[in-house]
Amino acid sequence: MIRCEEFHDWLAARGVDFFAGVPDSLLKPFCFYLADHVGAKHVVAANEGGAVAVACGYHLATGKVPLVYLQNSNQGNTINPLLSLADRDVYSIPQVLLIGWRGEPGTADEPQHVKQGKVTVNLLEAMGIPWRHLPSEPAAAARCVDELVAIAVDESRPVALLVSKGTFELYKAKSCPANSFEMTREQAIEVVTANLGDTDAIVATTGHISRELYECRARAGEGHEREFLTVGSMGHASQISMGIALAQPGRQVVCLDGDGAMLMHMGAAAIVGAAGVSNFKHIILNNGVHDSVGGMPSAGLRVSFTEIARACGYTDAWRVERPEDVVGKVAELRAARGPAMLEIMVQKGARSDLGRPETSPLENKKVFMQFLSE
Repeated sequence: MIRCEEFHDWLAARGVDFFAGVPDSLLKPFCFYLADHVGAKHVVAANEGGAVAVACGYHLATGKVPLVYLQNSNQGNTINPLLSLADRDVYSIPQVLLIGWRGEPGTADEPQHVKQGKVTVNLLEAMGIPWRHLPSEPAAAARCVDELVAIAVDESRPVALLVSKGTFELYKAKSCPANSFEMTREQAIEVVTANLGDTDAIVATTGHISRELYECRARAGEGHEREFLTVGSMGHASQISMGIALAQPGRQVVCLDGDGAMLMHMGAAAIVGAAGVSNFKHIILNNGVHDSVGGMPSAGLRVSFTEIARACGYTDAWRVERPEDVVGKVAELRAARGPAMLEIMVQKGARSDLGRPETSPLENKKVFMQFLSE
């Protein structure tokens, strides 16, 4: 395995001193190392395409090669800026893409990651991006980094390093963010679901929120037909919800979102607000971290989602921190003419024994569509 410090030192020796990206579970040790040691030259971006653009700006100002880190599940977010900005046929801007290879062929993973893992290399090759699979043996890894950075510099183009699970040694973060909110996210989900109507539809964002919603229903002895579990497509749950709400104006449609997902495609709030979707109800479970991929900080605690929502045209928005306030605010949210938002402040972290849905995405889609047809 590779120590995070030595990997950083290899990059620094080759002039790579700026880092931007969206956290990934396979890259978690290195992401936390950057947070502890790099300071202002490390940007946790809203989405991966934004990270590519920030890196391009840094190169334009310094002439140096930056590094962009991401999970391959959101590789699609990078395609536009990589092809229309950084590509050699356009502005020819070098950068190193450090990509966590979820769903790597031959490994077990979730359905959305298995699909993405199959096409990760194909996408890089279709974009003409030279790539290497980072070895876990340090000497070979150092040679690999040297070779790819040389290509980026000599040919002024993006290059990519694919990282398998377990490549980096564990790293204990020194500046792990904390919050003092009373509720766990799972407790908040239990209260919310217990106070929704029987015909209300839920669209849950990817990661822990969907997993906790699934287990919440199972504990209550309920079925899962009333919710769509968005296992991938981070940041798009609100637009899925909007599509359902527009098609069924007589039904309350609740989007269960996270702060990281909201930030990733925050322009969606403007579209919802401008459309004035009266049956759209948006719930943000905000703990200020990218929880599902290791707990790196997001900007969730530094912005006001409620003020943003109102500015985007939501009819109203509330923020709650105390468990005893949630029931009343959920009732207000349901009674309000939408679009309306409820932001619930929650603790970071999840149960160590949190499971995953036992049904497949196709099974979830089938029962959810049946529920919507009734």
